[in-house]
Amino acid sequence: MMKMQPKLCRVEDALGILVGKWKPIILLTLLQDGTKRFSDLKRSVPGITQKMLTNQLRELEEEDIITRKVYPQVPPKVEYSMTEYGRSLEPILVAMHEWGTAHTLHKMQKVKGKGMENLN
Repeated sequence: MMKMQPKLCRVEDALGILVGKWKPIILLTLLQDGTKRFSDLKRSVPGITQKMLTNQLRELEEEDIITRKVYPQVPPKVEYSMTEYGRSLEPILVAMHEWGTAHTLHKMQKVKGKGMENLN
């Protein structure tokens, strides 16, 4: 494992690309389901507005995480997919998802444990 120097920490750079309510959901959807049209992505991310989805997709495209392909037809057909470079995020996103799941369970057990202490 590479020795990390806290003063040269690049975690903030990575988080700048990944952080947000919607980006991880968008990325995991594209990683799991493959190429998606805008309307399909919008349905896959409940609660996101069209404007927010557009902004998030634009930001991810600027970072070369996803690619946007426009087909010359009427009405326009636009598809989004992960770039090869973007796919390198898969182990990070999976690890974050698994840790988030484990952390939620940990918190639930801790709350349950406190409830039991009050019964004694």
